Amino acid sequence: MKIYHNPRCSKSRQGLEILKNSGHEFEVVDYLHHPPSKKELKKVLKMLGLTPIQLVRKNEAIWKENYRNKELTDDAIIEAMCEHPKLIERPIVIKDNQAVLGRPPENIEKIL
Repeated sequence: MKIYHNPRCSKSRQGLEILKNSGHEFEVVDYLHHPPSKKELKKVLKMLGLTPIQLVRKNEAIWKENYRNKELTDDAIIEAMCEHPKLIERPIVIKDNQAVLGRPPENIEKIL
């Protein structure tokens, strides 16, 4: 099991606490410093059952300044998230071939 985690995000910290309290072993991926590849991100999106735009944090300045109101392909959105991992909604928890978005953090309990 792994969590894509941003230590500066309160929801991500809450998700991490849920995992710590679960007793399960897990890996913490600081995705801001170790962003997923396009291939990894496509796999995560498939597990989440989301389109790329659904995983974007649209209130981030990077999005507003560079991407908002532009016609973007799914690949272009994925590329933007890989280039600017701050755009990726968080936390994401993966267990086996399942993934959940920890918004709200209680969603994480669904795959424990």
